[in-house]
Amino acid sequence: MKSVNDILKSNVLKTKTNINNPKPVIDYPNSTDKVACSICDDRGIVLEGDIAYPCSCMQSRKIENQFRHARISRELMNCRLEKFRFDFYSDNMTDIHRDGAIRALKAAKSFVNDCLRTPYGLGLLFTGPVGSGKTYLAASIANELMDSHLKVLFLVVPDLLDELRATYKSDLNELDLLDTARSVPILILDDLGAHNYTDWTRNRLYSIINYRLNEQLPTVITSNLSLDEMEDYIGIRTTSRIIQSSRIFRLTVEKDIRLQIYQERER
Repeated sequence: MKSVNDILKSNVLKTKTNINNPKPVIDYPNSTDKVACSICDDRGIVLEGDIAYPCSCMQSRKIENQFRHARISRELMNCRLEKFRFDFYSDNMTDIHRDGAIRALKAAKSFVNDCLRTPYGLGLLFTGPVGSGKTYLAASIANELMDSHLKVLFLVVPDLLDELRATYKSDLNELDLLDTARSVPILILDDLGAHNYTDWTRNRLYSIINYRLNEQLPTVITSNLSLDEMEDYIGIRTTSRIIQSSRIFRLTVEKDIRLQIYQERER
């Protein structure tokens, strides 16, 4: 019987070692194909004699798959609560912007700790104008929970509505999409705003919120709408259930944080 080493050697490309680079460099005879990892040739394992062990690239693949499953964008992957900047909330006259940011950050940290203790509980609703840090807080919560290996789904509401509309007259399975959003342990709905809601999409959004309320599954929502505006756009019954299932915090700024970051970058 062939050993593991013999079996794998028969399928592995020859390698050569670069003296200045301890990592193996793949030799590709008669081929222009490349691999992502030159250590294991994308097989995920490294051989030392007859012993095989996981390649270091597997951890980065695991992290990448985790973010892909959560559907969080690459831009938001590095958001963390400890990086939250209060200097964006400075106010020459009062501390009202900073005070709101302090309360929102404290609530975000408390929410993460609560999720680590129990899968059930209240969610969060962050409201405020565009560029006030709502998405940053929501993404930070998602990343910190995923760091602790909890299952999180991060959905941008306009994208969710587009996907739901796409299932209306197609072979896509609407129930799969709704079931995932309804039953995932932690759901984040980003940018619940003044979109083009129809009765059909309002009913689907209600289905998600109502199910999670009944099952006490926590949801984090960001919105630039006031509660009155929310009732106008998504309906009274959905808004009522969001209020019932959430702790509500408002973020305000004198100047859009994205603009502040741009000005910093251009100095």
